[in-house]
Amino acid sequence: MMDLGGLQTILGDRLVTSEADRTQHGRNETYYPTTPPDAVAYPETTEEVSAILAHCHAQGIPVTACGAASSLEGQHLAIRGGISLDMSRMARVLSVNAEDLTCEVQPGLTRKRLNEELRDTGLFFPVDPGADASIGGMAATRASGTTAVRYGTMRDNVLALEAVMADGTVIRTGSRARKSSTGYDLTHLLIGSEGTLGIITALTLRLSGIPEAVTAATCRFPSVAAAVDCVILTIQSGLPVARIELLDEVMVRGFNLYSEAGLPELPHLFLEFHGTPAGVAEQAETFAALAADFGAEGIATATKAEDRTKLWTMRHDAHYASAALGPGKRICATDVCVPISRLAGAVVWAQEECVRLDLTSTIVGHVGDGNFHCGICVDPDDMGEMARVEDFTHRLAEKALALGGTVSGEHGIGIGKQGFMDAEHGPAVAYMRAVKTAFDPRGILNPGKLLPEAQ
Repeated sequence: MMDLGGLQTILGDRLVTSEADRTQHGRNETYYPTTPPDAVAYPETTEEVSAILAHCHAQGIPVTACGAASSLEGQHLAIRGGISLDMSRMARVLSVNAEDLTCEVQPGLTRKRLNEELRDTGLFFPVDPGADASIGGMAATRASGTTAVRYGTMRDNVLALEAVMADGTVIRTGSRARKSSTGYDLTHLLIGSEGTLGIITALTLRLSGIPEAVTAATCRFPSVAAAVDCVILTIQSGLPVARIELLDEVMVRGFNLYSEAGLPELPHLFLEFHGTPAGVAEQAETFAALAADFGAEGIATATKAEDRTKLWTMRHDAHYASAALGPGKRICATDVCVPISRLAGAVVWAQEECVRLDLTSTIVGHVGDGNFHCGICVDPDDMGEMARVEDFTHRLAEKALALGGTVSGEHGIGIGKQGFMDAEHGPAVAYMRAVKTAFDPRGILNPGKLLPEAQ
């Protein structure tokens, strides 16, 4: 255990070293082993975060930020020890500027709580990764989700940041203005940096108007290829879908087990349309006609809020529904993103590989932007099964790159995908390391994540 006396002076009883707290902060949603930090710090202000980082920088103490701990590549795990910087007590809405369609929030605020706070304004924050993630964590991992096809990712919806650098310096990047031509774009450098360049302490977000009408739709297809080809034509036709999600037949089986969905075990699309009542009705009708050409059946729509909530709650529980297919096992969750024209081939290839390797895996995807996820049931103590899972995830990443895509469209790098950074980025990785060194010369911020070790 390292000397934490200086941090105790800053935080008092909000620096916690109990085994229960440390173990809680060492857990994750997937199969990575529990990795407790040496201590958990609970700051409540930017000034406290600054003092913590200044002390840790001077003493060489690792600092790993933690929000809702819902990341799937172990980004919040303190694998080099040190402190877990729990941002949950910095969870306020600082301001709402309804006329500008912006708000400023602290990083520990969750997306559901933010939208509850915004409800009376007629505005909402549209980025929806499924989990009730913290806004700071969503920015740090460049999260996206089911609504990205219409509203974009965190990259598109964060206008400005307040962040504390490794040495404790507080900086502000960006502004409430919708664009700027001044200086390096540090806002978007910090977004997606997974806590390795700085600690986000406030975010200025772009908001959207709550749609006048919302209609959800579901339908099933004879094959994954037919469903994906339908998605491709839907996007190419310019139909303004707000969500368009693919579920393969194994994922549907998981929903039937976990959520008692009662769905035919065939590939499905779940969709949502936003707009005026006449507009969403026309969009749903146009999609139904288009989908019929690809063999779609059982097309159903839902306009009541409770019915739509039930549908998307089921979709957001995909991680747990995947786990229902392998009782007693953990889930290895991986994702890739490919050009939409190559999506059908990539999804079918992934299905066939899982069958070949005797792996139980669901496939679910935000297919409107070419991103899909595999949820693989695995026993971490079964070395043979672990080897097959690693073979699959490695080959899937290679396949995505060969198709002109990326090894992660949403989950990020964390621990699990560092080995693919050189293959995807080549010589650019050296420049990423140079940025890391400039921002964090002592290497205290989330060490061991995102960038592979230099050879």
